[in-house]
Amino acid sequence: MEESPALEITGVSHAFGKVVALRDVDLVVPRGRFVALLGVNGAGKTTLFSLITRLYDNTSGVIRVAGHDLRRVPGKALARLGVVFQTRALDSDLTVMQNLAYHAALHGIGRAMAHTLIAEVLVQVDLADRAGMKVAALSGGQQRRAEIARALINRPDLLLLDEATTGLDVRSRREVLALVRGLTGNGVSVLWATHILDEIGAEDDVYILHQGAVLAHGIARDMAGSEGLTRAFLTLTGAEA
Repeated sequence: MEESPALEITGVSHAFGKVVALRDVDLVVPRGRFVALLGVNGAGKTTLFSLITRLYDNTSGVIRVAGHDLRRVPGKALARLGVVFQTRALDSDLTVMQNLAYHAALHGIGRAMAHTLIAEVLVQVDLADRAGMKVAALSGGQQRRAEIARALINRPDLLLLDEATTGLDVRSRREVLALVRGLTGNGVSVLWATHILDEIGAEDDVYILHQGAVLAHGIARDMAGSEGLTRAFLTLTGAEA
């Protein structure tokens, strides 16, 4: 039997009163793949993430995480998620270890298992030597890596990252992106939301979201053609007008 995608979104729309934020969105993240959700600020990326994480309830369409219908069995679906939002989520007055231990407890992970998992994820994000440091003492890039470790503590099938490089310098952006791409080799599927075109690789599976609708989907190299992805993106979104 074929394994379900890590994420499958079908016919999802959402509105805030009369303001339509999403229009009939279809999106799939296959197992073990890095998928980019590309759109300018206000395109609807954060709204879509809020629906996937149940901060908002989707009243139209279907969202499945690792085969679990988010509305019918939200507990099972959310248990398969790891999330890194644009806004920082760590307690800066606690150590990295304390933050991760607290998050593990929220997932109902016992102390012994949590200790094992924390050691594992800190190695994955190259922060094993920073476990006892307060988050406030870490660099911006290290804080982002600590947040990724936090999102990995429950061994999710799907990792969501919403503008995860916001506020980072060029070097830290590259390091965080390389780290996340590397996670797919460990069986983690990734949905990476960004407005930064140079974070998209030629072989990436890309969805272009604009004004709440998916304008295009495909492999970046094929979508770009001879004009390049930047030109294709600007043409699709009407940014040149």
